[in-house]
Amino acid sequence: MINIDKRERAAQFRNRLKEAMATKDATQSGLARAVGVDRSTISQLLTGTGARLPNAQVVAECAAALGVSADWLLGLSERPESVAELMAISLSVTEAPRALIDEQIFDWHMESIGYKIRHVPAGLPDMLKTREVLEWEYTPHLGRTTDQAIGASEDRLKFLRDSSSDFEIALPRHEIESFARGEGYYAGLPFELRKRQIEQLSVLYDQLFPTLRIQVYDVRRMFSSPITVFGPILAVLYVGRYYIAFRDTDRVQTLSTHFDGLVRDAMVSDREFSDYVAGLETGME
Repeated sequence: MINIDKRERAAQFRNRLKEAMATKDATQSGLARAVGVDRSTISQLLTGTGARLPNAQVVAECAAALGVSADWLLGLSERPESVAELMAISLSVTEAPRALIDEQIFDWHMESIGYKIRHVPAGLPDMLKTREVLEWEYTPHLGRTTDQAIGASEDRLKFLRDSSSDFEIALPRHEIESFARGEGYYAGLPFELRKRQIEQLSVLYDQLFPTLRIQVYDVRRMFSSPITVFGPILAVLYVGRYYIAFRDTDRVQTLSTHFDGLVRDAMVSDREFSDYVAGLETGME
């Protein structure tokens, strides 16, 4: 059985070497020059019938010259891409602008239409904010383009209303309660703007539930960085100036499982959220 396995692996190496050469339109002479061996060596690699594989250096040089992975040539992987290419496919880093207009985020939403989108925001989601709160928050950064940016946020809310995707949000308790009290990041935000925002949040939630579900969790019990999981296809981690996007199944599932933990541990469930907001509004009197 060991001899049969070795022969099968050697035959697979020859077949994959031929396939890679055909894809790259490479000749035996050209590959020999790139690898630094005689043409007869390449010919033997392609036409041999034995169970012996070439040494590691020759395999690595052939893989590099043909733009495939050595593991794939040897039958150890079903993906011909190199490790660097696989990383580029499964992981990307994208700049996250300090603005409401974020076409990258919108593109990811469009790509995931039909899937449940699960979001842990850094604060209150922009698409649920009133125009006055958006102006207070973003005018210092956007200046004259604030109106355009607010229009884009309103478009996102319309997209939420019309989309076939369900949205589930795990909201940090300290964020919404600090907003209601005008503390921390929201210090200086006038009372009337905060009150109208809480009122709008209550109205929107009643309108959009169950397409939109919000749970409130306590970071003292379970911490989370801002993340968004776009169904089974993509998970995005927000780290301030950049988004780190994962497309490989294992990592998407890991972050989705993390979100499940936030939901299970939530201090306010999605069905309790309306009453919770009403309590915040009463406490602002």
